[in-house]
Amino acid sequence: MAAGPRVLIAPDKFKGSLTAAAVAHHLGLGLRRAVPDLAVRVLPVADGGDGTVDAAVAAGFERLEVEVTGPVGTPVRAAFAVRGGTAVVEMAEASGLSRLPRGRLAPLEAGTRGTGELIAAALDAGARRIVLGVGGSASTDGGAGMLSALGARLLDRAGRPLASGGGPLCDLATADLSGLDPRLATTEVVLASDVDNPLLGPTGAAAVYGPQKGADSGQVARLEAALDHYARVLADSVGPSAADAVSAPGAGAAGGIGYGALVGLGATFRPGIELLLEVLGFAEALARADLVITGEGSLDAQTLRGKAPVGVAGAARRWGVEVVAVCGRLALEPEELLGAGFARTYALSALEPDPARSMAEAGPLLERVGERIARDFALR
Repeated sequence: MAAGPRVLIAPDKFKGSLTAAAVAHHLGLGLRRAVPDLAVRVLPVADGGDGTVDAAVAAGFERLEVEVTGPVGTPVRAAFAVRGGTAVVEMAEASGLSRLPRGRLAPLEAGTRGTGELIAAALDAGARRIVLGVGGSASTDGGAGMLSALGARLLDRAGRPLASGGGPLCDLATADLSGLDPRLATTEVVLASDVDNPLLGPTGAAAVYGPQKGADSGQVARLEAALDHYARVLADSVGPSAADAVSAPGAGAAGGIGYGALVGLGATFRPGIELLLEVLGFAEALARADLVITGEGSLDAQTLRGKAPVGVAGAARRWGVEVVAVCGRLALEPEELLGAGFARTYALSALEPDPARSMAEAGPLLERVGERIARDFALR
């Protein structure tokens, strides 16, 4: 066992700049530059959105890749992670904004079929517990594509399979979930999300997140009506539980895929960072740490709503371990940072005020921050 201080580096990604693993790597280089024999453990984290599979792989899961249907129908290579009987499936890998050809948004047509295909691949790999991380979705289809890929029959008035996307949900006439993959009945599915929005209404999937997927005001209204119709048809087929799930926490996550998972897959909802810390073995790593370094690209009001750094800080605080945060951009007041559990915060913008250069040079800047943390906390 190391005689000196032990540091746990557990950041989320710096979106658009560095993966969580790269952030941790550069911080570790800086720390060890200042203190060559410092005991450092790296455990990148995620809250269910993009980067979740990478975090699982960094924690020791095996990465598997399959070809699935992308959000607008073109094939994509998508990864999931497995360890023992647990699989981590990240919807952004198959149905995320980053999977849209040439980045062209398709708010009415994008679907989630590929996510269902990823879940099927996880079942084929022997998973009996599936952590479904949602976030970064290109679609507002209520998980209809996912359910169809897993055996549900969603038909229009002419008895044809429903077209992909949230817009066509208005044409749904019948829903039959009896053909869902029978392995799901003996598989625990846990929905991991950093948002707890309901499916419908002013805080629902279409109103809050539709514009992020390219929907204008008219398309948002159409998607809202389509999701409402979809939920009514599912309630006729499944029963009262489908109606109750409309207002359940997480139903509106990732374009309503949370609703599809709750109704069709029997999923339970848990805050993403809480669940992922458990899956990644954070408690065991934390028990051996004297200082934790976490962070993400922007520390702002969204961070305080259950993003990864706040989850890390909360867990560390329960163990009495001090936490510092690093970020590219800082948009919180000192009292907010202290209230969130951060003893000190380091922003790359303090070293490089130009945002474009800060993002491009994030690695070297993080190494400088690592050196400074070593000095500030007397880690020798």
